[in-house]
Amino acid sequence: MALLVQKYGGTSVGSIDQIKGVAAKVAAAKKAGNDVVVVVSAMAGETNRLIALAQEISQIPDEREKDVLIATGEQVTVALLSLALKEIGQPARSYLGHQIRIATDNAYGKASILSIDSTKIVEALKAGEVVVVAGFQGVDENDNITTLGRGGSDTSAVALAAFLGAQACEIYTDVEGVFTTDPRICPQARKLAKISYDEMIELASTGAKVLEIRSVEFAKKYAVPVHVRSTFTDVEGTWLIEEDDSMSDVLVSGVACDKNEAKITLVRVPDRPGLAAQIFGPIAEAHIVVDMIIQNASEDGTTDMTFTVPKADHQRALSIVEKSLPAVHAKGVKVDTEIAKISVVGVGMRTHAGVAATMFETLAREKINIQMISTSEIKISVVIDAKQSDHAVRALHEAFIAN
Repeated sequence: MALLVQKYGGTSVGSIDQIKGVAAKVAAAKKAGNDVVVVVSAMAGETNRLIALAQEISQIPDEREKDVLIATGEQVTVALLSLALKEIGQPARSYLGHQIRIATDNAYGKASILSIDSTKIVEALKAGEVVVVAGFQGVDENDNITTLGRGGSDTSAVALAAFLGAQACEIYTDVEGVFTTDPRICPQARKLAKISYDEMIELASTGAKVLEIRSVEFAKKYAVPVHVRSTFTDVEGTWLIEEDDSMSDVLVSGVACDKNEAKITLVRVPDRPGLAAQIFGPIAEAHIVVDMIIQNASEDGTTDMTFTVPKADHQRALSIVEKSLPAVHAKGVKVDTEIAKISVVGVGMRTHAGVAATMFETLAREKINIQMISTSEIKISVVIDAKQSDHAVRALHEAFIAN
């Protein structure tokens, strides 16, 4: 008997009819002889609604109380899906994060899973029940409710699969798998039959919305096979697996676009040792992730320090930076929220030259200006004006993948 972990996102459980459809799918997997643990997100739009309620009270809500609020979305879904399963004769039991002790750190809004107590899950499975777990949430050492950040239900599902030793983790969503780029932007995008963990980590970190990055990191660490597929069809999706030799034959596997970053620039800061630590230390203490960094030195002994952060965190980051301005003797600070990060990803870059040149030549030909550049072994990212992002994605997909 196989143990499967299935995850259904908000668009898969967005209405009562959809929840009934998911219940039928889960029951079929159980009748096929599998033990099944299901992880669900809040119904589509519910988390945004709850965040908006909080922001009607406070522009920057207290992080602890915000987590208490937005974790309620998943509580509704696990109860409804359990009811739907029982209604069709399939025993089921729902659990919230604190009930099965999904232990996390206390980084509210972006907590990391530390451990999971599987005792209650195993007992329910032995009793023939489908276990329905609230994704996106956990509890810290002081019993405070925490949430894992956008896409956190993916992380919940893969972490459960890892801790339970599941044969596979099936991520059900509203697309049929992982595509070479967003099909809504580029109709020529193609579905991938398989992709390596490393490639998916880079795509997830650069804006591909199909999987949350920490879920892929969990999958890689514990070698969990992950199958990304559609809730609404039975076609084979995309498998996340260990890298094999055939993958390096493909120069670029995907083009990603992330419009959810903001750029902050400290203007004319004295160029001296310790400057970066003085700026980024307080930002790190606030659990704000800094992505790209550029420092431009000038002849007068000053430098412009530019970096990007998630757009959702840019107000907090800006507040921290503004407090440090007198100490670092900066002349001012500028913010740009109308940027996009465009990335090309592929394990083939390890053994093939010329990717950067082709990328830059393509963007130049399309008259798209590059503001920032960063690279890794299998990724090249650039920051451009958000208005040109769709055009850039289509041009790069044509240059690297379509032909």
